[in-house]
Amino acid sequence: MATTHLTGVHTVAIPVTDQDRALAYYTGTLGFEVRMDGDLQEGFRWIEVAPSGSATSVALVAAGDGLPAGVDTGIRLTTSDAAADHATLTDAGASTGELLRWEGVPPMFSLRDVDGNTLYVMEIPG
Repeated sequence: MATTHLTGVHTVAIPVTDQDRALAYYTGTLGFEVRMDGDLQEGFRWIEVAPSGSATSVALVAAGDGLPAGVDTGIRLTTSDAAADHATLTDAGASTGELLRWEGVPPMFSLRDVDGNTLYVMEIPG
């Protein structure tokens, strides 16, 4: 087995068709904060957003050939109250799935962003 010095996950990427629209959704609807927003090179904008206090950020990258929007990201966001966040996001017009409550499993629900990318929200008690 190889020995590495890897210590965590810094950023995950979500492909979006309109970075401004995605930025408005992630900050306005989900309440994320902007960690970075700038041009790395001509025609290549890099945006990172994250929940306040999160060590891992989400990069909203321009979708394109080989990187389509509207995917199941596999990303699990955490909350201290899944039912409250489900109600808040649903009331705000977000596309949310059913709040799932299975015995022995934390409450959770799916969430689709403005490009149809699926994320999941799961309750992790504080």
